[in-house]
Amino acid sequence: MLPDATEIIVYVGYALLAFGVICLVLSIIILARQAINKNVETIAKQTTKLAEKGITDGASGLVGNASLLINSLNELSRSTSGIGIFFVFLSLVLLAAAYYFLKPFIGLP
Repeated sequence: MLPDATEIIVYVGYALLAFGVICLVLSIIILARQAINKNVETIAKQTTKLAEKGITDGASGLVGNASLLINSLNELSRSTSGIGIFFVFLSLVLLAAAYYFLKPFIGLP
């Protein structure tokens, strides 16, 4: 037996609510893991010291590779933050849509 339109709307609302909560939890995990993980900063500091040593020793190839590594680490850090922030906004949209679908059925104005 096929469900009627009301049941479908309720199912969609609950699915949106579940996906919104999952996205919110994922965003919290991603952003917290990035805040806790300080290895990127440590590697960047060591690479900067290596680049300075390369400059004083005249090793231009070493400096170029160290600069490339620093830029790659910075991009990695930015992209991880971007993904976490994207998941925060996606979860807000999903939760708002779930509220819109479910509010007639739970008695909210």
